[in-house]
Amino acid sequence: MPVAIITGASKGLGRALGAALAARGWDLVLDARGAEALEETAESLAGHGTRVEAPAGDVTDAGHRAALVAAARRLGGLDLLVSNASALGAEPLVRLAELPLEGLRRALEVNVVAALGLVREALPLLRESPAGTVVAVSSDAAAEAYGTWGGYGASKAALDQLAAVLGVEEPGLRVWAVDPGDMATDLYAAAVPGDDDPRPAPDTVVPAFLRLLDERPASGRYAAPALLERR
Repeated sequence: MPVAIITGASKGLGRALGAALAARGWDLVLDARGAEALEETAESLAGHGTRVEAPAGDVTDAGHRAALVAAARRLGGLDLLVSNASALGAEPLVRLAELPLEGLRRALEVNVVAALGLVREALPLLRESPAGTVVAVSSDAAAEAYGTWGGYGASKAALDQLAAVLGVEEPGLRVWAVDPGDMATDLYAAAVPGDDDPRPAPDTVVPAFLRLLDERPASGRYAAPALLERR
Protein backbone atom coordinates (compact mmCIF):
# COMPACT_ATOMS: atom_id res chain seq x y z
CA MET A 1 0.00 0.00 0.00
CA PRO A 2 1.20 3.58 -0.60
CA VAL A 3 2.33 5.52 2.45
CA ALA A 4 1.75 9.20 3.28
CA ILE A 5 3.03 11.52 5.99
CA ILE A 6 0.59 14.34 6.81
CA THR A 7 1.52 17.06 9.27
CA GLY A 8 -1.13 19.00 11.14
CA ALA A 9 -3.37 15.97 10.74
CA SER A 10 -5.49 15.87 13.89
CA LYS A 11 -8.22 18.15 12.51
CA GLY A 12 -9.23 20.35 9.61
CA LEU A 13 -7.75 19.76 6.17
CA GLY A 14 -5.08 17.36 7.43
CA ARG A 15 -7.62 15.04 8.99
CA ALA A 16 -9.98 15.28 5.99
CA LEU A 17 -7.20 14.43 3.56
CA GLY A 18 -6.03 11.58 5.79
CA ALA A 19 -9.56 10.13 5.85
CA ALA A 20 -9.80 10.28 2.06
CA LEU A 21 -6.44 8.55 1.62
CA ALA A 22 -7.31 5.92 4.23
CA ALA A 23 -10.51 5.17 2.34
CA ARG A 24 -8.34 4.55 -0.73
CA GLY A 25 -6.14 2.11 1.17
CA TRP A 26 -3.18 4.32 2.00
CA ASP A 27 -1.14 3.69 5.13
CA LEU A 28 -0.59 6.87 7.10
CA VAL A 29 1.84 8.63 9.40
CA LEU A 30 -0.01 11.47 11.10
CA ASP A 31 1.48 14.39 13.01
CA ALA A 32 0.10 17.01 15.39
CA ARG A 33 1.14 18.58 18.67
CA GLY A 34 -2.00 17.61 20.60
CA ALA A 35 -1.64 13.94 21.54
CA GLU A 36 -5.26 13.38 22.55
CA ALA A 37 -6.81 14.78 19.37
CA LEU A 38 -4.20 13.02 17.26
CA GLU A 39 -4.89 9.67 18.91
CA GLU A 40 -8.63 10.05 18.31
CA THR A 41 -8.00 10.88 14.64
CA ALA A 42 -5.67 7.92 14.23
CA GLU A 43 -8.22 5.53 15.70
CA SER A 44 -10.94 6.90 13.44
CA LEU A 45 -8.85 6.62 10.28
CA ALA A 46 -7.61 3.14 11.19
CA GLY A 47 -11.26 2.12 10.98
CA HIS A 48 -10.80 2.03 7.20
CA GLY A 49 -8.55 -0.98 7.69
CA THR A 50 -5.35 0.91 7.02
CA ARG A 51 -2.23 1.08 9.18
CA VAL A 52 -1.83 4.38 11.01
CA GLU A 53 1.12 5.63 13.05
CA ALA A 54 0.62 8.88 14.93
CA PRO A 55 3.58 10.18 16.92
CA ALA A 56 2.62 13.48 18.54
CA GLY A 57 5.15 16.28 18.46
CA ASP A 58 6.21 19.62 17.04
CA VAL A 59 7.46 19.69 13.44
CA THR A 60 10.06 22.28 14.41
CA ASP A 61 11.83 19.56 16.42
CA ALA A 62 14.36 17.67 14.30
CA GLY A 63 13.98 14.54 16.41
CA HIS A 64 10.23 14.52 15.81
CA ARG A 65 10.73 14.91 12.06
CA ALA A 66 13.11 11.97 12.10
CA ALA A 67 10.51 9.94 14.01
CA LEU A 68 7.89 10.66 11.36
CA VAL A 69 10.15 9.44 8.57
CA ALA A 70 11.20 6.40 10.61
CA ALA A 71 7.51 5.53 11.04
CA ALA A 72 7.01 5.72 7.28
CA ARG A 73 10.01 3.48 6.78
CA ARG A 74 8.46 0.89 9.09
CA LEU A 75 5.32 0.98 6.97
CA GLY A 76 7.34 0.22 3.86
CA GLY A 77 8.48 3.55 2.44
CA LEU A 78 7.07 6.95 1.57
CA ASP A 79 5.07 8.04 -1.47
CA LEU A 80 3.52 11.31 -0.32
CA LEU A 81 4.62 14.02 2.10
CA VAL A 82 2.03 16.69 2.94
CA SER A 83 3.28 19.75 4.84
CA ASN A 84 0.02 21.03 6.30
CA ALA A 85 1.05 22.14 9.81
CA SER A 86 0.90 25.93 10.03
CA ALA A 87 1.43 28.78 12.47
CA LEU A 88 -0.20 32.20 12.08
CA GLY A 89 2.39 34.35 13.83
CA ALA A 90 -0.27 36.11 15.91
CA GLU A 91 -3.72 35.07 17.13
CA PRO A 92 -5.77 36.97 16.19
CA LEU A 93 -3.91 38.40 13.24
CA VAL A 94 -2.57 41.94 13.50
CA ARG A 95 -1.12 44.56 11.19
CA LEU A 96 2.58 44.36 10.41
CA ALA A 97 3.25 47.40 12.59
CA GLU A 98 2.01 45.35 15.56
CA LEU A 99 3.25 41.89 14.58
CA PRO A 100 5.57 40.48 17.28
CA LEU A 101 8.84 39.50 15.65
CA GLU A 102 8.86 36.34 17.73
CA GLY A 103 5.53 35.46 16.20
CA LEU A 104 6.91 35.98 12.72
CA ARG A 105 9.88 33.78 13.58
CA ARG A 106 7.48 31.08 14.77
CA ALA A 107 5.48 31.26 11.54
CA LEU A 108 8.63 31.00 9.45
CA GLU A 109 9.98 28.16 11.60
CA VAL A 110 6.80 26.08 11.34
CA ASN A 111 5.65 26.95 7.83
CA VAL A 112 9.00 27.09 6.06
CA VAL A 113 12.01 25.80 7.99
CA ALA A 114 10.29 22.73 9.43
CA ALA A 115 8.69 21.93 6.07
CA LEU A 116 12.10 21.96 4.39
CA GLY A 117 13.63 19.99 7.24
CA LEU A 118 11.02 17.27 6.85
CA VAL A 119 11.52 17.15 3.08
CA ARG A 120 15.27 16.75 3.56
CA GLU A 121 14.71 13.96 6.07
CA ALA A 122 12.25 12.22 3.76
CA LEU A 123 14.02 12.64 0.40
CA PRO A 124 15.78 9.24 0.37
CA LEU A 125 12.43 7.45 0.75
CA LEU A 126 10.60 9.76 -1.67
CA ARG A 127 13.26 9.20 -4.33
CA GLU A 128 12.81 5.44 -4.00
CA SER A 129 9.07 5.67 -4.65
CA PRO A 130 7.87 5.38 -8.26
CA ALA A 131 5.39 8.16 -7.48
CA GLY A 132 7.20 10.27 -4.88
CA THR A 133 5.20 13.43 -4.19
CA VAL A 134 5.53 16.49 -1.96
CA VAL A 135 2.52 18.71 -1.24
CA ALA A 136 3.07 22.08 0.43
CA VAL A 137 -0.24 23.48 1.65
CA SER A 138 -0.12 27.16 0.70
CA SER A 139 -2.62 30.02 0.93
CA ASP A 140 -4.04 32.78 -1.22
CA ALA A 141 -2.35 35.08 1.31
CA ALA A 142 0.95 33.99 -0.26
CA ALA A 143 0.00 35.74 -3.49
CA GLU A 144 -2.44 38.50 -2.43
CA ALA A 145 -1.93 41.46 -0.09
CA TYR A 146 -4.53 41.14 2.67
CA GLY A 147 -4.36 43.44 5.66
CA THR A 148 -3.23 41.64 8.85
CA TRP A 149 -2.16 38.54 6.87
CA GLY A 150 1.35 39.84 6.15
CA GLY A 151 3.43 37.58 8.39
CA TYR A 152 1.49 34.42 7.60
CA GLY A 153 1.35 35.29 3.90
CA ALA A 154 5.09 35.96 3.78
CA SER A 155 5.79 32.54 5.29
CA LYS A 156 3.51 30.84 2.76
CA ALA A 157 5.10 32.78 -0.10
CA ALA A 158 8.48 31.48 1.06
CA LEU A 159 7.03 27.97 1.18
CA ASP A 160 5.77 28.36 -2.39
CA GLN A 161 9.25 29.32 -3.56
CA LEU A 162 10.85 26.37 -1.77
CA ALA A 163 8.35 24.06 -3.45
CA ALA A 164 9.02 25.60 -6.85
CA VAL A 165 12.79 25.19 -6.51
CA LEU A 166 12.43 21.66 -5.14
CA GLY A 167 10.39 20.75 -8.20
CA VAL A 168 13.26 21.92 -10.41
CA GLU A 169 15.95 20.20 -8.36
CA GLU A 170 14.06 16.91 -7.98
CA PRO A 171 12.63 16.18 -11.44
CA GLY A 172 11.85 12.60 -10.42
CA LEU A 173 9.29 13.85 -7.89
CA ARG A 174 6.05 15.76 -8.17
CA VAL A 175 6.13 18.86 -5.97
CA TRP A 176 2.92 20.85 -5.67
CA ALA A 177 2.18 23.97 -3.68
CA VAL A 178 -1.59 23.89 -3.23
CA ASP A 179 -3.74 26.83 -2.21
CA PRO A 180 -6.85 25.23 -0.69
CA GLY A 181 -8.86 28.47 -0.70
CA ASP A 182 -11.23 29.57 2.05
CA MET A 183 -12.13 26.89 4.58
CA ALA A 184 -13.88 26.73 7.91
CA THR A 185 -11.00 25.66 10.15
CA ASP A 186 -9.76 26.30 13.66
CA LEU A 187 -6.80 28.12 12.10
CA TYR A 188 -9.08 30.64 10.41
CA ALA A 189 -11.18 31.02 13.54
CA ALA A 190 -8.03 31.83 15.51
CA ALA A 191 -6.88 34.26 12.83
CA VAL A 192 -10.14 36.18 12.55
CA PRO A 193 -12.32 35.46 15.59
CA GLY A 194 -15.89 36.57 15.28
CA ASP A 195 -16.04 36.17 11.48
CA ASP A 196 -19.15 34.06 11.05
CA ASP A 197 -19.38 34.19 7.26
CA PRO A 198 -19.99 30.69 5.87
CA ARG A 199 -16.96 28.90 4.48
CA PRO A 200 -16.53 25.47 2.89
CA ALA A 201 -15.72 22.54 5.14
CA PRO A 202 -12.22 21.10 4.63
CA ASP A 203 -13.55 17.82 3.23
CA THR A 204 -15.08 19.70 0.29
CA VAL A 205 -11.58 20.77 -0.76
CA VAL A 206 -10.02 17.30 -0.56
CA PRO A 207 -11.19 16.23 -4.08
CA ALA A 208 -8.80 18.83 -5.51
CA PHE A 209 -5.86 17.11 -3.79
CA LEU A 210 -7.08 13.70 -4.94
CA ARG A 211 -7.30 14.98 -8.49
CA LEU A 212 -3.66 16.01 -8.37
CA LEU A 213 -2.70 12.56 -7.09
CA ASP A 214 -4.76 10.86 -9.79
CA GLU A 215 -3.65 12.99 -12.73
CA ARG A 216 -0.10 13.83 -11.57
CA PRO A 217 0.39 17.12 -13.43
CA ALA A 218 3.76 18.81 -13.58
CA SER A 219 5.28 20.24 -10.42
CA GLY A 220 3.97 23.72 -9.74
CA ARG A 221 1.45 25.82 -7.82
CA TYR A 222 -2.23 24.91 -7.98
CA ALA A 223 -5.39 26.45 -6.53
CA ALA A 224 -7.97 23.99 -5.23
CA PRO A 225 -10.99 26.08 -6.34
CA ALA A 226 -9.74 26.04 -9.95
CA LEU A 227 -9.11 22.29 -9.82
CA LEU A 228 -12.63 21.73 -8.50
CA GLU A 229 -14.20 23.95 -11.17
CA ARG A 230 -12.51 21.96 -13.95
CA ARG A 231 -13.71 18.59 -12.73
